[in-house]
Order: sequence, then C-alpha cells, then structure tokens
Amino acid sequence: MEKLWNTNYLRVMTVNFMMYFAFYLLTPLLPIYLSEQFHAPGGMIGVVLSGYVVAEIVARLFSGFIVDSFDRRTVLLWSVALFAAFFAGYPIASTLLMFAIVRTLHGLPFGVVTVANSTAAIDVLPSSRRNEGLGFYGLSNNLSMAIAPSAGVYIYKYVSNFAVLFWLSFAIAVAAMTVAATVKLPKREKVASKRPLSLDRFFLNRAWLMSINIAMFAFSWGLLSTYVALYSKQELGITGGTGAFFFLISAGLMASRFQGAGALRKGRLTHNAAEGMCISLLAYLIFVAFRSPVAYYTSALLLGLGNGHMYPAFLNMFVATARHNQRGTANSSILVSWGVGMGIGIFCGGWVSDLWGYNAAFWMNFFVNAAGVVLFFLCTRSFFLRRRLE
Repeated sequence: MEKLWNTNYLRVMTVNFMMYFAFYLLTPLLPIYLSEQFHAPGGMIGVVLSGYVVAEIVARLFSGFIVDSFDRRTVLLWSVALFAAFFAGYPIASTLLMFAIVRTLHGLPFGVVTVANSTAAIDVLPSSRRNEGLGFYGLSNNLSMAIAPSAGVYIYKYVSNFAVLFWLSFAIAVAAMTVAATVKLPKREKVASKRPLSLDRFFLNRAWLMSINIAMFAFSWGLLSTYVALYSKQELGITGGTGAFFFLISAGLMASRFQGAGALRKGRLTHNAAEGMCISLLAYLIFVAFRSPVAYYTSALLLGLGNGHMYPAFLNMFVATARHNQRGTANSSILVSWGVGMGIGIFCGGWVSDLWGYNAAFWMNFFVNAAGVVLFFLCTRSFFLRRRLE
C-alpha cells in the first residue's frame, strides 16, 4: 500500500489548518465586536459579515480555472500572502464602512487559497489513498473550525481586547505562508488548451445537484457558527460556554474522521454522507428544541460527528465526478457551494434574529438542514452514482 503521510501532504495539511485557524479564531467574536464597537444591529451585522462570503464565492468561481491553468505553487504562495496581509486591516478600520470594506476584500484571497491548497493536497496524494487522504485533509480545516473559535473566546475572555485577536490571526497566517513556501508539488506538463472558455471550466456542471445539497448544509453551519455566542448568551444565559461548545465539536470531528476512514478507503462515499447528515440533523434539533446546558453541549458533540462524516464524503464525491484535468474546478465548485450556503445562512440569520429573535433563526436552521437531508435521499445519492467517473 502506498504511503499516505508523506512530507508534502503533511505540509499542505498544516497550511490548511493554520489558515482556517486564523480565520475561525475571529468567527464567533465578530458579531460581538461589531455590536459593541460600532453599535451595529443584527441585520447590519449579517450584511457586513456576509460580504466576506460573497467575495470568497466570486474568487472561487475563477480559482478552479486559475489553479488548473497556471503554476499551482505560485498561485498558492501569492494567495496565502494576500490572505495574511488583510488581517492587518481589521484593527486599523475605524468605522463600520471601513471594516466592511476590509472584511469583504479579505474574502478574495481566502477564496483562491482554499482552492489552491486543497488541489495541492490531491496532487501530493497517491491515487490509491486519495479518498482516505482527502478525508484526513478535511479534518485539518474542520478541526480548526472547531478549536479556533473556542480559543478565540477564551483569549478574549482574559484579555478583553479585540486587537490582540486580530494581530494573532495575522501572525498565524504569516506562519502558514512560511510553511507553504516549503511545499513541493509535482511538475505538471503544460498542455495548451484548445477548448473555448465555458462555464464548465469555472464550475463543475456535472455536480450541480450536489452543489445545491451541500449549500443547504453550509447554510446551517454558517448560521450556527456565527450566532451561537449571541444565542447562548441572550436565549440560554450561557455566557462562558461557547469555547466548550466548539471544543466538543472538535472532539466529534476527530472521532468521526477515524471512525469513517475505513468507509472512505473502500469508496463508500454516499454511506458516509448519509450517516453524517442524519447525525447533524439530530444535533440541530436538540440544539433548538431543548433549551438546557445538557442539550446545548450534546448537540455540539453530535454536530462534530455529523459534519466530520458528511463534508469529506461530499468532497470526494465532487472529485469522483470530475475529469483528471478538472481537479481544481471540482475543489472550487464544492467550496463555492459551501460559501454560498454559509453566506445565505449568515445573512438570513441576522435578519430573522432581528425580526423574531435567535430562537426563530435556529428553527429556520433546522428546517433548511432537514430539507437538505430529504433532497439527498430522494435525488442526490442516485444523481452522484450515475455521474461517478472513478
């Protein structure tokens, strides 16, 4: 069996973890920062924060084409450098408009770097271990999505200074850039493409239904990860438990990756996806229906388990429906879909919470997720099996 944990794969995973860590360190605290620093209402917070996702989506639409057409290492290094640079703009922004501009523009390099780095992971993985390897690669960003918010909450609790968090994110992103500079990618023979530019070179048309489905799950994750701190404080009276909430998500993610590695290795992608989305649906229901600390923390563990099974399965499904020269497009397509879902979730969560409160916003979250599960079992599973190439 070919070696999975090669040096370049570990470096690419490290870059991925650090980039997402720098980003998610701020995620649960930005709504609080905008509310306290600029006195922004919930609807305006949703607009400001969703701007990042809009820019990220725009960048990802072109990122697959860029990564498949130009030197991937060069694209990776430039995008990581720009991603790091924008963190320095947050503490400098003195008005809500300036902050919104910096935040929105920051989404552009993030959109490119996530596609470039995940495509690099595919390039350095042996083909026989790709499904399994992409599952563990997904663990690196899912772990950071779970650990970083809790770290941010704990740091803010002790320093009560947002500037410290902004500069810490900047430093971590710079460190990611340093590691990225050591990654060695296999040389690709440049083949002049005679195909005219078409939508399929920017977005994987073959996976359009899977894109809709993953966006519905991203809606729920985006809304929850952004507003959980405000919800737990205002609706549940839990002021110091957000860090523990995200820590339990990370524990669930770790357990799911090791539990699901065998199924991914055997190519049982739809099985992993179905198991994960059902666990996540149960978690969202417990989160909003049972207003107690026990339910709150139980839902966190289940969310980690569910997302840890679902997302890497979908990632492999996108790659399995793409031709070999469309790996970058496959990566950008799932990330665009995830970004669209998160952006809509953040935006809708802000407005619904303004009109009817956070409890209504999280009931909406549950029903969108439930619709995604129904769509998968009725349509998406068979859709994927008909289009699978690998």
